[in-house]
Amino acid sequence: MTAGSAALTEAVTPDELEARLRSIGEHRYHDHHPFNQRMHDGELTRDEIRVWARNRYYYQTRIPLKDSLIVAKAPDAAFRREWLQRIQDHDGAREGEGGLALWLQLAEAVGLDAASVERLEGILPGVRAACDAYVELVQTSDLLTSVAASLTELFAGNIMRTRIEAFEKHYPWVDTSGLAYFRTRTTQAPRDAAWGLDFVRRCATSVEDQRRCLGALERKCEILWSLLDAVERACRRPTLVAHAIVRFDAAEGAWLVVLPERALKLGGSGHTILGRCDGTRSGIQVMAELRQIASDAGGEASAAGEEVEGEVDRFLCAMEQAGAVRFEPASQ
Repeated sequence: MTAGSAALTEAVTPDELEARLRSIGEHRYHDHHPFNQRMHDGELTRDEIRVWARNRYYYQTRIPLKDSLIVAKAPDAAFRREWLQRIQDHDGAREGEGGLALWLQLAEAVGLDAASVERLEGILPGVRAACDAYVELVQTSDLLTSVAASLTELFAGNIMRTRIEAFEKHYPWVDTSGLAYFRTRTTQAPRDAAWGLDFVRRCATSVEDQRRCLGALERKCEILWSLLDAVERACRRPTLVAHAIVRFDAAEGAWLVVLPERALKLGGSGHTILGRCDGTRSGIQVMAELRQIASDAGGEASAAGEEVEGEVDRFLCAMEQAGAVRFEPASQ
């Protein structure tokens, strides 16, 4: 259990605050997520690697946006000069340089069309929501809280080293030139984390400040976890559990999914979605089929199609939580 924001009742020393921040990462950082663990154990399929690489690029594009917001909040010139380095690390000093360019290099190395990735095609609705939530967190927070949210960098260097080793060992089909982004972050992330941590240690002196900092780091870990949840749902195959039955109830005038302990009323296209949860389709395929059905019915624009995919994803997530659907591994 972490000594998080809720457990803090009085201000603590900078050393104790740092210990609490590190404890959050040790327990909640996304290196513990099943998708990342399977990646590092060499268990992901090529399609899963590609879906992750495509969608993670959207997160990469949000980083310089949130860093620009942080710079805009800072009244101190020395702070702004320091933080501007982070934007340049991702955007590059010129076209074709920086972390975004290196991620596109990774995209090509795993077999994706870099131009398609750069155009943000095929971004999962759950990934978009998680990444946008990070930008919103920074936009609506003060400078100190925003810096604290960035302290997942304390743990980024280790996951990058693990990832390099995993790709070299388990995914030899990925050209090693594609791992350049990971290599740069093994030095950039610890540098940035040390500076950000020092800022939080110096500035978070009241119990209110410290609670906000701990809460921001907890929220950032949740956002990274949610991103991978969305990728996991998309890659795996939603399957109706054995004891669940989908039927139309004339008395209710509605479709139901009947479980041993209760029945859940299905609104909208719920029964259509569950009808495709037979273990033969990935989450991406279910979303695409429902989008096509909606398009055939009304010929809606792209933005509306993305909303359909978002609704499908949220519905499948809710059905998993209700115990009606499970997600099976992708076929190797």
